[in-house]
Amino acid sequence: MTVEQNVLQQHSQKHQQTLLNQLREVTGTTDVQLLQQALQASNGDLAEAVAYLTEKNAKVPQQDEATYYQTAQITNDRYISVGSQADTNVIDLTGDDKDDLQRAIALSLEESNRAFRETGITDEEQAISRVLEASIAENKASLKRTHTEVWSDSPNPYDRKRQDNCPVGLKNVGNTCWFSAVIQSLFNLLEFQRLVLHYSPPARMQDLPRNQKEHRNLPFMQELRRLFSLLVGSKRKYVDPSRAVEILKDAFKSSESQQQDVSEFTHKLLDWLEDAFQIKAEEDREGEKPKNPMVELFYGRFLAVGVLEGKKFENTEMFGQYPLQVNGFKDLHECLEAAMIEGEIESLHSAENSAKSGQEHWFTELPPVLTFELSRFEFNQALGRPEKIHNKLEFPSMLYMDRYMDRNRDITRIKREEIRRLKEHLTVLQQRLERYLSYGSGPKRFPLADVLQYAMEFASSKPVCTSPVEDIDTTAPPGGMTAQLPPPASTGDQPDASPEGSCSGTQVQQQQQQRVSIHKPFTQSRVPPDLPMHPAPRNITEEELRVLEGCLHRWRSEVENDTRDLQASISRIHRTIELMYSDKSMMQVPYRLHAVLVHEGQANAGHYWAYIYDPHHRQWMKYNDISVTKSSWEELVRDSFGGYRNASAYCLMYIDDKKPFLIEEEFDKETGQMLSGLDKLPPDLNEYVEADNKLFEKEMEEWDALQARKLQQEKLALAAAAAAASVAAQPMSTEPCPPDNTALQHDPEYMEQQSPTGDSKHLQEDTERAISKAAAEHDEKNPEALLNTAMKVEYSRLLRFAQEDTPPERDYRLQHVIVYFIHNQAPKKILERTLLMQFADRNLGFDERCKSIMKVARAKLELIKPDEVNMEEYEMWHRDYRNFRETTVFLLIGLELFLKKSYVEALMYLIYAYQYNKELLAKGPYRGHDEDLIAHYRRECLLKLNEHAAALFETGEETEVNAGLSIMNELVVACIPLLLVDEMEEKDMVAVEDMRNRWCSYLGQEMEPNLQEKLTDFLPKLLDCSTEIKSLHEPPKLPLYSTLELCERYGRVMTSLTLSRTPADGR
Repeated sequence: MTVEQNVLQQHSQKHQQTLLNQLREVTGTTDVQLLQQALQASNGDLAEAVAYLTEKNAKVPQQDEATYYQTAQITNDRYISVGSQADTNVIDLTGDDKDDLQRAIALSLEESNRAFRETGITDEEQAISRVLEASIAENKASLKRTHTEVWSDSPNPYDRKRQDNCPVGLKNVGNTCWFSAVIQSLFNLLEFQRLVLHYSPPARMQDLPRNQKEHRNLPFMQELRRLFSLLVGSKRKYVDPSRAVEILKDAFKSSESQQQDVSEFTHKLLDWLEDAFQIKAEEDREGEKPKNPMVELFYGRFLAVGVLEGKKFENTEMFGQYPLQVNGFKDLHECLEAAMIEGEIESLHSAENSAKSGQEHWFTELPPVLTFELSRFEFNQALGRPEKIHNKLEFPSMLYMDRYMDRNRDITRIKREEIRRLKEHLTVLQQRLERYLSYGSGPKRFPLADVLQYAMEFASSKPVCTSPVEDIDTTAPPGGMTAQLPPPASTGDQPDASPEGSCSGTQVQQQQQQRVSIHKPFTQSRVPPDLPMHPAPRNITEEELRVLEGCLHRWRSEVENDTRDLQASISRIHRTIELMYSDKSMMQVPYRLHAVLVHEGQANAGHYWAYIYDPHHRQWMKYNDISVTKSSWEELVRDSFGGYRNASAYCLMYIDDKKPFLIEEEFDKETGQMLSGLDKLPPDLNEYVEADNKLFEKEMEEWDALQARKLQQEKLALAAAAAAASVAAQPMSTEPCPPDNTALQHDPEYMEQQSPTGDSKHLQEDTERAISKAAAEHDEKNPEALLNTAMKVEYSRLLRFAQEDTPPERDYRLQHVIVYFIHNQAPKKILERTLLMQFADRNLGFDERCKSIMKVARAKLELIKPDEVNMEEYEMWHRDYRNFRETTVFLLIGLELFLKKSYVEALMYLIYAYQYNKELLAKGPYRGHDEDLIAHYRRECLLKLNEHAAALFETGEETEVNAGLSIMNELVVACIPLLLVDEMEEKDMVAVEDMRNRWCSYLGQEMEPNLQEKLTDFLPKLLDCSTEIKSLHEPPKLPLYSTLELCERYGRVMTSLTLSRTPADGR
């Protein structure tokens, strides 16, 4: 077959598939054979095909599930649709009016055909266009957003700097997580990466494009090359793909927005790449048959062998992404077996010319990159909307495709027949086992062995003499008291002898003379021994009991042996089926799992990310928009198999394990060294990336300069404040003081003492106590000796505080900076200078002794040379302590508001308390507060707000609904990435999942159209798993607290938490 014929055949198949999709969507008919019959009968006219199906459906009942269908039918363009619930031109199809149905069908076909005639673009391409336009619009709109919304970059470029050789992420520019997942999966196929990077546009590209394909595909290839080059050599943590998305958007015309489907986008992307490489291949072929590398990499062939209406057929078809149904299967092999065998398999290779229909698929050529689409969406005709299938589906990391190859057709058929026979036998055994495990004829059934055991226990129980209702004293006092039995009956009324095994009169008298113990289920660990555990027989002889026990023992042993035999046989059959294809001859076509594309959410809203295997580091990586983190097979299984949360695999990418060139690095031909970074790029892309890196370096330099200016301004402001304070305090001295040459070495504000009140008074009293104690220990009046002794006394006091093991409500670090410094092992020079600053305060008492010590301390400060104490380090330590106090105030106010249930106000304080505390703890474990404590209340605050917003949404009132969604958008959604940054924090991950599940639960409920529209618009924001830190509200303004007040309030709130809170690990 020539290339032209192949292309024509592919376009014909695509057009037929488009007609099938339109016909299925309009009529709701899923039987592909019926749809094909309708198209054949109508010669491709959609209106006549619809009429044919409408008339046929009115006469013919629903066909069974075993009807013939074609593998390549699956598309998902109808599945992802956000914000389209409230259409205005709606025709009611729920009634019996056939005119409405025909009118709806006509409108649908007219709209579809008109769009195709006017633009030459299929519905599938228009769906792609809608999401791309939405993505670009979202990205442009981000420039106008408030600081609480998503997609804004951190102003600090160092937050966006790539760490070493960590993989580069892709920025989500608005509902483009699908783009990131697919592009990263393809980029990490090194052979594909090389093809794109070294793609050279055709020579005629400089001229005007000849057709729409060239106008669309060639510029896109250029932008894809640039995007790939940035992923290779950028110094940024993540890059922006907007220009590539912009090119895709401009290819089509549409105004609607929806989130895109991964499989559909991948299919269309490969089509565009194939076209781009085909143009280049045709230009370079020089008379030879052109080879398209995209086709060779992603496309394979299978042989369809079957019978249609009694006639055998056999033809070869090409495939790219292979679609698989998920519903009803437990693992990937079951899906593949079902996809490879369609219809009545018995007639496919039988000698009889049966009228049955069916076919088998046998792969004749597998592509190096084998991609499976897992169809996890189905249309619920009763509800009129798509639904996601959350069933668990397992898939292996190594997949052997031998059983599906045409060359193994005969042996596979034999094995399939053997498996079919084993499964029939297995079904019989399982039915027999079920009869043993669920015995009985009523609604409640029990294992037969247990039934026999219960019967034996009943027969062996101590016989009773009375009816179960006769021995109850209705005059007994209320429960919990001991009742006295009535006097025993006359012994004359009792027989002299009782039958063997029955109760004697003496026993009855003894029982009646005893006080009855009332069983207290909440105070007694076991039932009293004189109270029967269960019913017992009235009369039973030893002979009867012996015979019955013998029979029951024997029968129970027989049942247990039969059960064990059945279970062993079932296990053996399962094992035989599992090992059916384990011989070496059927393990010659290995495919290793390369990437898993995951979807989290529901059918009409969700988020995509990818797990991609790094073979060089033997490590699974998680690519989640800008976040690229190390992962594991266990995490992949949890998120991809399904059946857990709302996440499941949507697309599987396997690569031929016998073709290492797919993932091999490139080596320099001359030196033999492995190429990495910019060395992998051709010259034009090398220059492009270097230019972008220089822009980023310039951005970092500008940031450094800005921060330096701010720091200098802060120093000047503090120096001016210190100088002003010094001038204001000057008249208070009775003697002239030497000029203050330490204006730039001012006291920190928590040590400034300009008035004998509040903080100053408290600190002055501590200082004066140290001086008095030093004076009492020394008779000499030398001020310098007194200063040295007083400093030692004060340091010893603070050291005891630092060494004391105190509860959270009494944190001595808040009382004095020296305690904080000791905890964090500050240098000795920093401690000495800080203590000198304390004793050099001008407001330190008015007696001569204190004045003289203050003068000596100030003189010592002036004598300290710059090389003795690093003032930058000194200021850094005091700046850290100021940050510690500010963090404490954030935490204090946040916890106070939380305890008052003012969750909206508390959230920002707790958010900033956690962020600032994390920065402090990065420098040392004692630099900040308990991270788990802050994380707990931050998490609880978000959960409370989520519940409150959900309750407002459930009211259905417009104002209440808007208020609830406002809380979610401005507070909860904005803060969720903060919880997702550290994926090792399981409690935060669970909390986020709880919040998402709370809102996803509304998807299956009936609600007003306006609520449905708001919900579908909101859910993608909530389900977005991007860990990009958003610009939040500015930090709240903090009040000024004295040290004494700060310690008291902090102690009170921590005591309240100790008394009232659940443990921090409660969630």
